[in-house]
Amino acid sequence: MDAAYRLHYKCVLLWLFVCHQIVTMSTKSKRHLSTNLPSWLVLMGLLTALGPLAIDMYLPAFPQMALDLSTPEGNVERTLASYLLGLALAQLFYGPLADRFGRKPPLIFGVLLFSIASIAVSFSQDIEHLTWWRVIQAFGGAATMVIPRAVIRDQLDTRDAAKALSMIMLIMGATPILAPILGGQILLITSWRFIFHIMTLCGLALLIAAIFFMKESLDPANISPLKPKSILKNYKELLKHKGFMLYALTGAFGSAGMFTYISGAPRVFISTYEVPVTWFGALFGINAFCLILASQVGARLLNKFTPQRILAVAQSIQLTVVAIGLVAVLLGIMNIYGIMALLMTFMACQGFINPNAAALALSAQGRRLGVASALMGTLHMLCGALAGLAISSWHSISAVPLVVILSFCVSISWLSGRKALKETA
Repeated sequence: MDAAYRLHYKCVLLWLFVCHQIVTMSTKSKRHLSTNLPSWLVLMGLLTALGPLAIDMYLPAFPQMALDLSTPEGNVERTLASYLLGLALAQLFYGPLADRFGRKPPLIFGVLLFSIASIAVSFSQDIEHLTWWRVIQAFGGAATMVIPRAVIRDQLDTRDAAKALSMIMLIMGATPILAPILGGQILLITSWRFIFHIMTLCGLALLIAAIFFMKESLDPANISPLKPKSILKNYKELLKHKGFMLYALTGAFGSAGMFTYISGAPRVFISTYEVPVTWFGALFGINAFCLILASQVGARLLNKFTPQRILAVAQSIQLTVVAIGLVAVLLGIMNIYGIMALLMTFMACQGFINPNAAALALSAQGRRLGVASALMGTLHMLCGALAGLAISSWHSISAVPLVVILSFCVSISWLSGRKALKETA
């Protein structure tokens, strides 16, 4: 237990250091986006990373949680889908709030709610209570999905927004790399409950950073009234906007593929290919590194190529590789090396697809950026939740469910992207 508390102490120091770096950066002059990250963008990246932390950190604990709570592992897997569903629904509320009251107040409320729910999850004694508290945790975490995107579009045009979203992946990408590794090491020392204590600490650290160092970015001229009729009108117009919806669906089904991988990875790596729990985080981290590297390359490619061109090429490569992987798994010739090659390529392509699809979807949304960001985020999480439910309901100790559902998601994403590019050409 002493080792667990030492780890706890180190995590506190790490996040205090992160907050200190944010304060230090805020005193420096703002430089060009292509060479340095401004302090506000660093904070947005850290806030956005809170969601992946809550998704990825407890993945290695699925078998232990199932044993401790006396429930099938599929029920524990469904807590991830429940979290994603909560994220999907909650974002619809944060969008109008962010357009009416500004970006900062709803964000502070959401991070506080996330922190409180994280504590409650750690003390849950059965799968039912754990699942409900995970949903509440998601309702808090949803603020960190909606508002950072709106803040970025408040301050940057489409091309620079795509660069910013790519750069944010550098910060976000560290979380999927470190979270499962840290989660796996914690399980060697103490129980899965300590994982949610660390989530609480991270939430509180970011809450303090947001309160003291975040500046309001909403232009008073763009404030929208918080009236049901006005809100419904904005959502209705967005649903009819072909360009927005097609680009949003491109990213949404790409995200569904990512959540298929996230939900199915513990079963495929640990149960199918018998990868030790301590090594699971390393394999997960390699795939996350591919996402990070590609996103940074994509940010630099935007200096020479349009977001549309990068999106088209990345989607074509992704579809081709996933199709080859589908054939291999159906023929029964897929092994751990093949599945890793498939997932590494898929994640790398997502590093190009996600930021460009998001920037293109949010372009020209003006006074309804909060609502647009919320609807886009809802589509992402809803598709992700459905994909997570699909793979958790497909009981098979093989890579077939993962690759089949992944192939479906990539195909729909590709079709949406092609139509979006034709619609906006």
